[in-house]
Formats: sequence, structure tokens, C-alpha cells
Amino acid sequence: MTSADTPAMPDPRAVPDASAVPDASAASDASAASDSSAAQSVLDWAASGAMALTGRREGPPLLPPGRAASQVREQLAALGQVIPGLLGERAAYAGLRRDGPRSCGGAFRIVATADGWLGLSLAREADVELLPALVEAPVTDPWTAVRHWAATTTSARAQARVRLLGLPGGTVATSPPADRPAVRIRSLGTRTPRERPIVVDLTSLWAGPLCAHLLGLRGARIIKVESSRRPDGARRGPAAFFDLLHRGHEQVTFDLAAEPGRLADLVARADLVLEASRPRALRQFGLVAEDVVAAGTSWLSITAHGRDSDAVGFGDDVAASAGLVVRASSRPNGDRPNGGQPNCGQPMPAGDALADPLTGVTAAVAAARALAADDARLIDVSMLHVTAATLTRPAPRHEIHRRGDRWWVECDAGSAPVEEPRPRPATRAESGR
Repeated sequence: MTSADTPAMPDPRAVPDASAVPDASAASDASAASDSSAAQSVLDWAASGAMALTGRREGPPLLPPGRAASQVREQLAALGQVIPGLLGERAAYAGLRRDGPRSCGGAFRIVATADGWLGLSLAREADVELLPALVEAPVTDPWTAVRHWAATTTSARAQARVRLLGLPGGTVATSPPADRPAVRIRSLGTRTPRERPIVVDLTSLWAGPLCAHLLGLRGARIIKVESSRRPDGARRGPAAFFDLLHRGHEQVTFDLAAEPGRLADLVARADLVLEASRPRALRQFGLVAEDVVAAGTSWLSITAHGRDSDAVGFGDDVAASAGLVVRASSRPNGDRPNGGQPNCGQPMPAGDALADPLTGVTAAVAAARALAADDARLIDVSMLHVTAATLTRPAPRHEIHRRGDRWWVECDAGSAPVEEPRPRPATRAESGR
């Protein structure tokens, strides 16, 4: 990024802390009490690109529950950004469309257990290789094996085996988990804020890079560090989306295990470290978060269920574990838990890996405040609980219908087209390059 392209860092005092942004229960509860805000959430979903990704391929788009789209709009505004289609951006670049009951990317599905539902992602070859251990039988067709095994297993036992094997998945929540806050912050040291802070980004995929991207838009200097042995998995996805999230960032690649001193030097110079690994993963490179923070560098950790949990997860399965799903009004025979009791429609994924962008934006708010503070902070962001905090209400009254060649949604706040996922428009500076 040239000096001409480097924006001045906005006054960070203008950014509310994580507990003051709408991901906190107090703000969410206040919003839930407002009928007009409930109706506005319908319009925000329609504009987000995520609603168009929700539902069956052959059917209409469906409205997800909660106010995640409204929360993202409000948090982005607090960061000085207006990005209406952020929740659908990855799908736009990848050419994905709604494909319920599967995720629009195809790697995540929800299967019936003996007493509920289990969500599971099979995005990696290593996950598929673990299926014989999961189902305790030889596997020919992965999803057929998972469905047959889950149908005779309780949700609790199924989740326990998924967690034991380190697979990304879990039971589909019937009520949002509330055993911890979305963002935990501990002050462990002191630091001096600087005008253009340095952020070392050790994250990959979507949530962490989105956080770094938003901090970069605010003027921070971002240094992305990748392992030469294990590059960012997002590089296997659409190049344009990867470039969008990393535009203007410095990128450094080396063997982290062979050069731990180089990594330690980068961390020591940073104002903030972003990472999305379980704590023990970075300890092998000599990095202990608490020690780094005590020395004056803030540290923000994004994990599936928080730093105290060994659970792993991707955006779709974490969202389902939080309860951010839609329920189909009907489903095929033979796929009904509880003997096909009423009011237990098949859950389907909402949007595209929604826990990822929700967490990325929430993390950026917490990071912006940390960069302005004179204390060094250890920030623990749980994707599960960030998502759960948006589920403050069921979907409000609305109607979805076809008008010409577009789907529209009507609610008490008005009517709006259901926007398809769309790439981010180029800025004036970008289009001139």
C-alpha cells in the first residue's frame, strides 16, 4: 500500500467497545423490544445477500431468524464502513447459490439423530478420512454412512464423538447457547497507542482475514504471515475474494517451525496479533498469548467456541450449533426425528457460513478499541457465542413473493427485493489502478 492509498486512522474513540455494539446482550435486548427494529431486520436480511442464499434451490428464499444482518450493518457503521452485501460476498465471488438442505458450498449438511439434529462439515479430506472412526464401520459413501449412523444415535452421543475426533460439527441448538459472552477481554499489560498501528495477521479462511481487512480499511498496517507448510486454505477458493480481503496488506511466508525467531520478532513489533488457532498450536512456535500481552502487545483470538474449548468448526456448522438455521415446513419421509412429530421441521443452513463474517466484524470492533487503548488486552472471541447473541427473536411477520423476475419480501417496515450475492464494487482508488 502506497502512502497515497493509506487512509488516516479514524479516531478510535468513535468506535464503541465490543460490549456497546449490537453483539452484546444489552444492546440486542433493547433492540428486540422495538417492533420497528424487528421489521427493519427483515429489510437488512433482504439487502445482505444472505437471505438469497437461504432455502431450497427450487424454492423461494427464506428469512433467517435474529438480527445478524442488522448487527453487521450497525457494527460496520461504527467502524466507518458501509458494505451492504458483506454477508454474501464470498458466495458472489465463488458463484454459489442456495442449495438447502445442504450448505450452498456443499460441504455442510444437517442430518437427523434419534432425538434431534446434527450438523457436520466435511470440507477437508482429513475429515472424510475420519468417518470410519466416527460411524464405527467401513464407509463407502460418506453422507449415506453419516445419515445411517446418526439416525440410531442420540444427539448428545453424536456430538461427543464428533468432538472426540476433532471433526467440525455439533448438535443443532434449539435455543442459543448463553454460557459465556461473545467477547471476553482481559487486560494483562500496558502499551502506547500509535497513529498507524501494526497488526500481525496469523489467521486464515474468512473470519480472521475479514477482521484484518476492516482494520486495514481504518488505516492499520497489516502484515499477513503464512506458513510455507500450510498456506491459507482460502487460496484454494476464488482468487478475487482472497485479493479483496488482503488488498494492501504485506504478505510474508516462511516455515514457522524452522524460523520461530522470525515469527517472534514480528510479534514483538506488533500492536496487535490476530490468530485463529487453539492455544497449544502456537505454543509449539514459542508463542504464549498471555506472555505476549504482558509484554505490551494485544492479542485477539478467534476460535469456534472460545479459547477454553478444543472444539473446531467452520462457519456453517458453528452457525447451526448456535441455532442460526431455518426450518423447512416439509421434508422427505424417513428423515424425521421423534417419529415425525409436528413443529420439528428439518433445519437448513442460513446464508453462507454466517458465523465467519459475523465473527470477523465483531472481532474488528473489539480490535479497533484495543488499538486505541493504553492497556494490552487478550481478547477471546467465540464464533459460537457471537452468532448466538444475534438470535434475540424469531423471524418477524413477513411475506415473500415473486414480482417479475425477482423475489420480494414485505414486512411492517415496507417491502424490498431480496438481493442476490454481489461482489464488492471497486473503490475509486482501486478502479484507477
